[in-house]
Amino acid sequence: MSSTIADQSGHLTTMGLHELPARVNAWVVSLQHSNDLDDKSVLLRLLEIGFLPGVQVRAIARGFPSADPIAVRVGHTTFALRQREAAMIRVSTSNSSAAVVRP
Repeated sequence: MSSTIADQSGHLTTMGLHELPARVNAWVVSLQHSNDLDDKSVLLRLLEIGFLPGVQVRAIARGFPSADPIAVRVGHTTFALRQREAAMIRVSTSNSSAAVVRP
């Protein structure tokens, strides 16, 4: 997974929400999942609670010692996500990424 925002040619790159440093604003670019049925139900729940493309998110804190779960703020609400769930959410710290549906 990449952790930079744009490469030298100016192409947008994204990172998983689980890679986002604490207290850094980012915007949801897309949600990704495998073909596993459990992942699809998690993806649906993430969409229902507000992890939609273009929405601003922020990692607030991480569990100790394994950094699991991650406290994530969406709007005025804070959610605790497992690393696996946060990895399904692709984000960018560049607000211009909000229009991108799939990286």
